[in-house]
Order: sequence, then structure tokens, then C-alpha cells
Amino acid sequence: MARYVTRVRTPMSAEKAFAYMADLRHFAEWDPGVRGVVQIEGDGGGPEAVFDVTVATLGPDLTLRYETTEYDAPHGFRVVAKSAWFTSDDRIEVETKRGKTIVTYDAELRLNGPLGLFDLGLRLVFGWIGDRAAAGLRKALGGVEA
Repeated sequence: MARYVTRVRTPMSAEKAFAYMADLRHFAEWDPGVRGVVQIEGDGGGPEAVFDVTVATLGPDLTLRYETTEYDAPHGFRVVAKSAWFTSDDRIEVETKRGKTIVTYDAELRLNGPLGLFDLGLRLVFGWIGDRAAAGLRKALGGVEA
């Protein structure tokens, strides 16, 4: 399993930061690995929201269907995508501490079945991918690393 966690302190209100993050159509604005996002169900973020997220890979682009599995506005949500090769499990928490809004993005990527033998290599690549996305997220939220 590969995991990447980043925390961003943003001047946005918790409600605004949550709404921005929960609408996965914004992924392409801050994650350079995301080519595009199409909402399949719902309108913006919500407990029933489903999104097709197209990501760049070493081969052809890959489209993953992210389903919202947990939704507690404006505190946090979870989206999960499963393919034949891997499972992506992303948890986003938004909290206010001492008057500051903190967004935590916690992403896990697990190779499915026997592919799990290659998790070490995945961890190395996922760290590089996560660093690029974290930089974009700080810029999109107008924030700094928390």
C-alpha cells in the first residue's frame, strides 16, 4: 500500500474549503496528474456524488470511477475508486483550529491481488505524484503547508 498525506492551512472558511474539495471536478485544477473529471451522479459534492476521474499513466490515460462513501459536511468525506489493478481510497478532513482552516488530504493506493508484490515501487512513485499534487493543492487553496 502506498499512502500520501498532506495538510494545508488555508484562509478559506471551512465551509468554502470543504465545498471546493468535495466537488471532485476541481481535481484537474490542482493535481497535475489529473487530465479531466466528469460528474456522473449528483451536482457537485454530496453523499451520492460519483465522478469519473481521468489520470495520466505511463501508458494510455486511465479513467477511475470515484464514489463518495462517506460525507459529513463541512468536516470530511471519503471517495473510493476501484480498477482491476488497484484501489484508490481518499479521505479529506476540514477542521478549524485557532481560527485557521486546515485541510488534510489522506490518499491510499493499494495494488489489487498478486500485484501487491510491487507495493514498494508504487510507494516511491506515489510520493513523487503526491508532492506535485500537494503543491497544486496549496496554490488552489491559497494556503501553506500546515
